Amino acid sequence: MPLILPLLLVAYLIGSIPFAVVVSRAMGLSDPRSFGSGNPGATNVLRSGNKLAALLTLIGDAAKGGLVVWAARAFAPDLGLDEQALGLIAVAVFLGHVFSIFLRGKGGKGVATAAGVLLGINPMLGGATLLVWLATALLSRYSSAAAVTAAVAAPALTRWITGSEYWTIAVMGMVLVLIWRHKANISRLIKGTESKIGSKKTSASEGSN
Repeated sequence: MPLILPLLLVAYLIGSIPFAVVVSRAMGLSDPRSFGSGNPGATNVLRSGNKLAALLTLIGDAAKGGLVVWAARAFAPDLGLDEQALGLIAVAVFLGHVFSIFLRGKGGKGVATAAGVLLGINPMLGGATLLVWLATALLSRYSSAAAVTAAVAAPALTRWITGSEYWTIAVMGMVLVLIWRHKANISRLIKGTESKIGSKKTSASEGSN
């Protein structure tokens, strides 16, 4: 299916847009890669103390994932895309965020973009996964713990809600990458040294995501 290759490239490039960096520069804030965890994501932008910037980053990162998947699904009949192709497009936009070409392959950890992808696949799936994230975040106050818990739950929720083997495989692929990107956070959680949600910015070697 020759058409899938340019679509994957477009999805990857859209996913690569680093909203944390774009929003921070537009609002005159420090580059999020220079403090906290050094991660270009909403949680780290929040460490700048600017809640609006963090919210805009969160919306941007989630929207790019959700819109790409929604558009692919909407135009799938016209483009001749099956569920397997749609799953690849979902993974491509997610990998664009994690390995952004605009940041020389060093992107975010993928939580917001993955959430957007799940919403694009099925709003009920996205909502259920977000509820898992929210419940864990409220109980633990750790963004990384919430991300990992929601990620672990996502494949089972995908299979249950969509009944699709291809969507489940795509989500499992994203989950493996997301957990790998959080390996340092998991280590700090075990040691009890992980930063909690809302903690102020520190050096770029510390923090969660």
